[in-house]
Amino acid sequence: MSSTLTRPAPAATAPGPAAPRRRTRILALPEARWAATALVLFLIALPLYLTGAPAWAWAPLFALTYATGGWEPGWAGLQALRNKTLDVDLLMVVAALGAAAIGQVLDGALLIVIFATSGALEAIATARTADSVRGLLDLAPATATRLLDDGTEETVATAGLAVGDTVLVRPGERIGADGRVLDGASEVDQATVTGEPLPVAKLEGDEVFAGTLNGTGALRVKVERDPSDSVIARIVAMVEEASRTKAPTQLFIEKVEQRYSLGMVAATVAVFLVPLAFGAALTGALLRAMTFMIVASPCAVVLATMPPLLSAIANAGRHGVLVKSAVVMERLGQVDAVALDKTGTLTEGTPYVTDIRPLAATGLTGDALLRLAAAAEHPSEHPLARAVVDAARSRSLDIPPAGDFGSTPGAGVRATVEGRKVAVGSPARLLGAATVDPAAVVAARLEDEGRTAVLVTLDGTPAGVLGLADRPREEAAATVAALAALTGTAPMLVTGDNPRAAARLAAETGITEVRAGLLPQDKVTAVREMAQAGRKVLVVGDGVNDAPALAAAHTGMAMGRAGSDLALQTADAVVVRDELATVPAVVRLSRRARRLVVQNLVIAGAFITGLVVWDLAGTLPLPLGVAGHEGSTVIVGLNGLRLLADAAWRRSRTGTA
Repeated sequence: MSSTLTRPAPAATAPGPAAPRRRTRILALPEARWAATALVLFLIALPLYLTGAPAWAWAPLFALTYATGGWEPGWAGLQALRNKTLDVDLLMVVAALGAAAIGQVLDGALLIVIFATSGALEAIATARTADSVRGLLDLAPATATRLLDDGTEETVATAGLAVGDTVLVRPGERIGADGRVLDGASEVDQATVTGEPLPVAKLEGDEVFAGTLNGTGALRVKVERDPSDSVIARIVAMVEEASRTKAPTQLFIEKVEQRYSLGMVAATVAVFLVPLAFGAALTGALLRAMTFMIVASPCAVVLATMPPLLSAIANAGRHGVLVKSAVVMERLGQVDAVALDKTGTLTEGTPYVTDIRPLAATGLTGDALLRLAAAAEHPSEHPLARAVVDAARSRSLDIPPAGDFGSTPGAGVRATVEGRKVAVGSPARLLGAATVDPAAVVAARLEDEGRTAVLVTLDGTPAGVLGLADRPREEAAATVAALAALTGTAPMLVTGDNPRAAARLAAETGITEVRAGLLPQDKVTAVREMAQAGRKVLVVGDGVNDAPALAAAHTGMAMGRAGSDLALQTADAVVVRDELATVPAVVRLSRRARRLVVQNLVIAGAFITGLVVWDLAGTLPLPLGVAGHEGSTVIVGLNGLRLLADAAWRRSRTGTA
């Protein structure tokens, strides 16, 4: 796609009233309400218990903690039993009740709170994703203006449009269906679909997409896709499909939980019944079985995983990276390939003047050319116009007033400045077929270098060319290098922008593999190709067009400042402060957390194995069993909390973690 200069007027580019946000409130979810209630009750009872208050003060509070936090997983576990399935949630409730039965009320309550909170977080994440997918459909307008054969107009629901219909899109309206321009000239902001930072000129024969925003001109568009098959609709479908593809991992976890639960129950029953069969006393057999249930309880295993990951999440959050779950934090450390979006991710997303090329025949200096261009552009609010004006102001140039201002979609602006007629706009439109003109040669050279070329004419004669480009982030090259070092391969650039602009940015940042001109489904294809090659891909993006790739990736991360709502909700992590350098930092932090998880699992496994063997082979006193169980829990918990320290983030940021 060639770089062109387009001009939307301010009044026309403002979209209509936004559709109401359909966001599920956290406390509207029953899982969240019960988990919050259980946590509050636990926190009230804990100091009373630890300070030796009478049992009547803390016992009812702990009882309510068990009831509010445990009834839902317990009931779900009982329902699963009806289907001959035993899950670990029910086992945890039984273990908690068993702990309470032998006096370990605090231990059981803590188990209840941990599992209730985990279930609430999962429910919140599911609801937020569903809200975001539904909200994407609001980009497409509810109605469209259909043109009948006799030239009359009728307003119809966009869902009722059919392939072959002709619709009229007025200035400032969103396009109702994917199609092709039959007549008219305008500029269309299609960043929601392609990620292009600037509006794109649309003339007869050009393709347009549903949900994109029309500029100053009216367009007659022939519908080429059913609304249910539009790019926006396909984005929704791909996000939902990619979310469903994560289910096998969950199924695997459930299988592990099932086997562990069955093994735990079978072992506890055996520990109770076998001694009885050989004549042991009932009380002794029951005490041994209860001790076995306590020492084999996976409290330490649960804490082996959660404290390092939750500490890493908290630390990352303090430094501007929101990681949405412990599962995501763990996955971040597994990535071995990275795909980066261009606009708004590796770049700032706003254009700036890079080149000022006055033609020798005019005798103008660079400052004089820029001054005249800025004067003509000053009344416009187009992103390129603002960039030209900002460039003149940064050089402290006085910008003279302009008269007779006019704007033509896809061509540029015209104005009278100091008695001379100045035009600023697309070289292709202002020069026409004069491709051998010196100005055309300069413009072509700039476009080959990935710039957007803007021609300036004086009284109809080419005076010079300005080159504009999106500014790379200062930390882009360093981030690319850091990610390459972490994964062993350079990141891939995936963008909807044109190949020349993408190649230029890749050269500046050290990226060797570039895929440009991609629609959302093309980005998904690129990510899936990497996944099929055995890579665990981290996708970093910011726009609606990045959402399917973010969902399809092993892990998706969105830039927070300019990121679309769907991208922010679909992504597994969000760079809230928009600091690109935090991406490799959080990957390093995740890897350290995973190392601590392994350490903790070894510690927990050693304690549980030792205590179980002691209980089965000898006589393990119940107080000692409880002390060993609680001791292992404290050790792994404190080990995991090491990642809360700011020093852990500093080491991750500098690459020493």
